[in-house]
Amino acid sequence: MGIGRRGFIKIAGLTTLAGVLGKKPSDLFANDEIAEVVVTKESLVAHRWAMVVDLRKCLEEKGCTKCMDACHMVHNVPKFDDPKDEIKWIWKESFEHTFHEQEHEHVYDKIKHSPIPVLCNHCDNPPCVRVCPTQATFKRKDGIVIMDMHRCIGCRYCMAACPYGSRSFNWRDPKPFIKEIDPNFPTRMRGVVEKCNFCAERLARGKMPACVETCEHKALAFGDLEDPESDVRVLLESNFTIRRKPTLGTNPEIYYIV
Repeated sequence: MGIGRRGFIKIAGLTTLAGVLGKKPSDLFANDEIAEVVVTKESLVAHRWAMVVDLRKCLEEKGCTKCMDACHMVHNVPKFDDPKDEIKWIWKESFEHTFHEQEHEHVYDKIKHSPIPVLCNHCDNPPCVRVCPTQATFKRKDGIVIMDMHRCIGCRYCMAACPYGSRSFNWRDPKPFIKEIDPNFPTRMRGVVEKCNFCAERLARGKMPACVETCEHKALAFGDLEDPESDVRVLLESNFTIRRKPTLGTNPEIYYIV
């Protein structure tokens, strides 16, 4: 399905206007302040946020979905009755689909045959950001790739550019499908894209991401990749980890201990 006549006219008009002004289309929407990290005394800050998923611990409890449930609850992610309309911030994929480039036949058998939790990789070189015509998606200075859903025009270029399938499109009005709305996070509307934001709103209030906070097995570690004493750096220096599609040059910031 295409972007539609109205969407095409919007983009075409922006491109024409930008050309006349000698700017990129995204420059017409650019606002340097939106990319700034708002910091208070309580805020958790980092030079470059990253996450480590210890699959050995993650798979201790078969069928556990606590991280997904917590994430979807605090971010008002709707649960549609039709799977084709699914909105997902954290979900599970097979090992083979998640790490199809990994050919090591002696990977721990339990890991190889279990569903793997996946989410936006908050790439250091995010292709989704480059293609967005309205700068609705952008990378903050602390490395978080975030969405301004009010700017999203629903063109879905970011979805096409993302090699990890980490973005979802609201084909329907999500509000009727949210069991209990959390007032601390905005609801969306039909026709916009959304994804994991590393709980940027919680970091601003001094809280860790909901998925990390709720994991009883301590399988998720979150911290500053540029801090040698952070949890993620300690884990990365003492364990063998893999990342999704590393050969694409996106430099994903989600690491998996296998």
